[in-house]
Amino acid sequence: MHNFQKLFESFATLKVGVIGDLMLDTYVWGTVDRISPEAPVPVVTLNNKEYRIGGAGNVALNCHSLGAKVSLLSVTGDDTENILLNELLDSNGIDNTFLLKSAGRITTHKTRIISRNQQMMRLDAEITRDLDPAEEMALIEKVKDYIADEDPDILIFEDYNKGVLTPKVIETVVGLCRAAGVITAVDPKRKNFFDYKHTDIFKPNLKEVREGLNLLAETPTQEWLKKIDIALREKLQHGISLITLSERGVFYHDAGEGRIIPSHLRHIADVSGAGDTVIAVASMVYAVTKNIHLMAEVANIAGGLVCEEVGTMAISRDRLLQECEILLS
Repeated sequence: MHNFQKLFESFATLKVGVIGDLMLDTYVWGTVDRISPEAPVPVVTLNNKEYRIGGAGNVALNCHSLGAKVSLLSVTGDDTENILLNELLDSNGIDNTFLLKSAGRITTHKTRIISRNQQMMRLDAEITRDLDPAEEMALIEKVKDYIADEDPDILIFEDYNKGVLTPKVIETVVGLCRAAGVITAVDPKRKNFFDYKHTDIFKPNLKEVREGLNLLAETPTQEWLKKIDIALREKLQHGISLITLSERGVFYHDAGEGRIIPSHLRHIADVSGAGDTVIAVASMVYAVTKNIHLMAEVANIAGGLVCEEVGTMAISRDRLLQECEILLS
């Protein structure tokens, strides 16, 4: 039996870097009582507006919530959204000294309009072109500084296809981490799916695996997933596969063992941000214990817990600890 109290206390010893696409999330809550006379659209009466840290920043929030010292590495625009993001990072205790601003980009900003706990519309402002060579080099230099200054335990790649994680950045940074003994974990998207070679933890969801390997939809049995794992390994030569299966749970596999861990029954309100929580929790449990089965079990519980909240929310350390003691002891 695991001592979860001790495990969770050990998270405070970890230094975690998160590299990838940082975003500002705005949530606007309102009520709808009528249809506009100008066009067949609902009229939303605004009640409340909240700014949150999104994208790679949500992974950082999850790691910080569990007790780690967290730094973000990204390139944003030189704009008002960047100022708002930095204020949020400061107030949430996340290190922003390794962030870069570029006059040639804008900060990704997603505005969600919500009424009666239903998302009615999302407005996106973003530039998704890859970093130019000068921006790539500047980011790589920041990573070198970060590894030299902080001696991190983990670097998490959080890819949302917004252009920060280019093939060159990925290959160079994975190489730097391997040389420095830093654990690498990846939450990939389709565009750079097969650029993440030689990482320690590769965490796609089932949809991303199907898209990456051009597979038809098939019920994900354990045997089918083991075959998928072989196909991934041939291309990526990575350490551990951790595939999230939505309501079915998670599948994990390393060179030796592999199995599906079914999800626990939850009242699902919103699945956004669940992948961010899973990669954060999995990386930290693995860094402390090197126990792959325990990593998958705890990450599976964490992913379910955050789906009970509307919008992207960081995991509650105390709630996760309580659930682990109930469900895994």
